[in-house]
Amino acid sequence: MRIEKAVIRQMKLPFKTGFRTSFGTTVVKDFLLVELYDAKRRLGLGECSAFMRPWYNEETTVGARYVIREFLLSELLRSEEIASPEAFFDQTAWIRRNRMARSAVDCALWDLWSREKGIPEWRALGGTKNVIESGVSLGIEKSPAELLKTIEKYLGQGYRRVKCKIAPGFDLEYLRAARREFGDIMLMADANSAYTLDDIDTFRAMDELDLLMIEQPLASDDIVDHRHLQAAIRTPVCLDESVDSVDDARRAIELGSCKVINIKVARVGGLTEARRIQEFAARHNVGCWCGGMVDAGVARGHNIAVATLPNYVYPNDIPSSDRYYADDLVTPSTFIDREAHITASERPGTGFEPDWAVIEKHTVEKEVLTRADL
Repeated sequence: MRIEKAVIRQMKLPFKTGFRTSFGTTVVKDFLLVELYDAKRRLGLGECSAFMRPWYNEETTVGARYVIREFLLSELLRSEEIASPEAFFDQTAWIRRNRMARSAVDCALWDLWSREKGIPEWRALGGTKNVIESGVSLGIEKSPAELLKTIEKYLGQGYRRVKCKIAPGFDLEYLRAARREFGDIMLMADANSAYTLDDIDTFRAMDELDLLMIEQPLASDDIVDHRHLQAAIRTPVCLDESVDSVDDARRAIELGSCKVINIKVARVGGLTEARRIQEFAARHNVGCWCGGMVDAGVARGHNIAVATLPNYVYPNDIPSSDRYYADDLVTPSTFIDREAHITASERPGTGFEPDWAVIEKHTVEKEVLTRADL
């Protein structure tokens, strides 16, 4: 595989409704879109999920664009031949962290590589199932009664796994109400690092609710305290932000800090590292699932592909195309069926094609790089 041209687009895609972050509510998703072209003009696409502000991790769209342009794409365009996406991922392992930047290029390479081979990306990765299940993720409602109404709506759409965001003061009463009302649904809690070990009695009380898991209950960079929590409760602890690499997964599993891992492709540096994490976790009987970053259509396609891997054993956070945005960057759009299933495409690459009219509509700035520019 030889890359002849690359394009970086700065995108602004409006949310259907405001998206809440620690900085407040934002109405637009700022992100980067990476295009890679080979000599035959075949195209691979990747999204960079870094936000404008470093509230999720240390990366921002400005910094990620610099890393993508100056280090990743410059090395890619100087390389005579790339044996595989995995080979380039290892070739650029000297780049410390900057995983969302690396993910955009890694995903675009997997898309292009599988298109060149004429096979679906999910098969190129080693996926073993072409149908995956999605769950629904719900924010904190004003009251338990409001939460029950929201859950009922999504259960009616076919979802079987319900993830409820929790925080101190918005936890046990809400989860108990959901379990009491809806019986044996797959119910889980996402704590978003809102708790400490001082809250261990709250987590012990959750054991009675038979939750599928509790996601990232303690600090986002912690592994040790999660070990103490997991030892004290029966409910499986799921790590999210604490696991950015296969080495993080190894440390967490060896310490006994979790029984489940949420693998977000962007967070771990791309499809290559996501595959390695799920392989390592499988050898230690730790199940995985695919999380999301309020992704647009390009990243959603990569998420569908990675979720077909054998150790993705829980319902994933991969919503329909219309969940967050009115416009989709790709065609065809993705919609779950009445059983909350998504069927992976048999077309080459991700199976999705860019909708250039929509992409151009939401492009703020475009930068083109070729071998002649280096």
